[in-house]
Amino acid sequence: MSSRPAFDAAALPAAARGAEIRVRVARRRQESADVVLLDLAADDGSTLPAFAAGAHVELHLPNGLTRQYALCNAPEDSGRYCIAVLRDPASRGGSAWLHDEAAVGQTLRVGPPRSRFALVPAATHHVLVAGGIGIAPLICMAERLAVADASFELHYCARSATRAAFLERMACASWAPRVRLHLLDAPLAAPAVLDPVLDAHPPGSALYVCGPQGFMNWVLGAARAAGWHDRQLHCQHFGAAVTVAPHDADFEVLLAGTGRVVPVARGHSVVQALAAAGVVVPLSCGQGVCGTCQTRVLAGTPEHKDVFLTSAEREHGGFMPCVSRARGARLILDL
Repeated sequence: MSSRPAFDAAALPAAARGAEIRVRVARRRQESADVVLLDLAADDGSTLPAFAAGAHVELHLPNGLTRQYALCNAPEDSGRYCIAVLRDPASRGGSAWLHDEAAVGQTLRVGPPRSRFALVPAATHHVLVAGGIGIAPLICMAERLAVADASFELHYCARSATRAAFLERMACASWAPRVRLHLLDAPLAAPAVLDPVLDAHPPGSALYVCGPQGFMNWVLGAARAAGWHDRQLHCQHFGAAVTVAPHDADFEVLLAGTGRVVPVARGHSVVQALAAAGVVVPLSCGQGVCGTCQTRVLAGTPEHKDVFLTSAEREHGGFMPCVSRARGARLILDL
C-alpha cells in the first residue's frame, strides 16, 4: 500500500506545530437528523497543518469546554478541517453548543491534528467497522485506502438511515461496492451480522473500529474470540464513562518534584485532589481519552482506568490522573 509523503513538521511555523490555531466556521450543513458538519478554516486565511487519515483535533469552545473531533475530510484538502458533531442527548455542553451556537463566521480555537488511530501500511487487508458517529474517521481512512488501491471493506452500523451520516458520499464513491450498511432498529448492541466478517479475516489483516464504547467493546471482544491478535486491533475513543468502583479507596500521591503529599479521597480523581491543593495539571476531556493530563508513575501500583495509554506506555509508567487511581496506599508521581 502506498502512503502519503510525510510532511516536514520542523518546516512549519511554531504556531502550526504545537500552538492553538484560530479558526472560523466557514460552512455548516446538516448531515443527518442529529449530525451537523462544520468546515473550519484558518481565520487568517493561511494553510492549516497537514494531517493523516484517522487524525483528530481538540476544539476549544467559548463556553470553556474542550472536545476532540475526528477529521473527516481528505488529508490533501489543506484549506479546511471538517468535523462531524453528533448531538448527544446527555451532552455536558459540547455537542449542544456546537449544534445550537456555532454559526458560520463563529471563531474558535483548535489544537493541531493528532493521531493515535492510523492506518497500518503493512496490513494486507483492512476491515473498517463504524458504529454511529464513529464513521467520521473511518470514511477518511476508506478514501485514503481507495487512493492507495489497498484491499479493504467498510462496515457501517447505524440505528436508521435518517440517523446515518455520509450515506450519499459513500454511495457516490468509486469504492461504494466495498461498503456494507447495517441498519438496526434498536440501540446498538451485539450486531451478529458482523460475525462472519470477523471470522473470515485473511492473514495480515488489520481491524479498525470506532463508535460508542459499548459497540467497540463488543466488536473488539468478538474479534478476539474469532482469533484476531491484539496487535491487529485498532480503535479510537472520544468518550468514556467515569465511574466509582466498589473497591475504590482513599490513597495519597507524593509529588517527586517537591516531596509534597496530597491525599486523594474515594470518589475524587487525582486531578481534582491536586487542584484542591493548588497544583494545576493540564486537563481536557476528564475521561481518560485525550492524553492531555498524562504524567508518569515513579513508584507504586496504579489502577489504570483510561482508554488512551497503550500497554507499553503503561508498563513504562504512563498514568492518566483524571481517571486512574492507586491499587495501594501511595503513588509517587513525576510532578
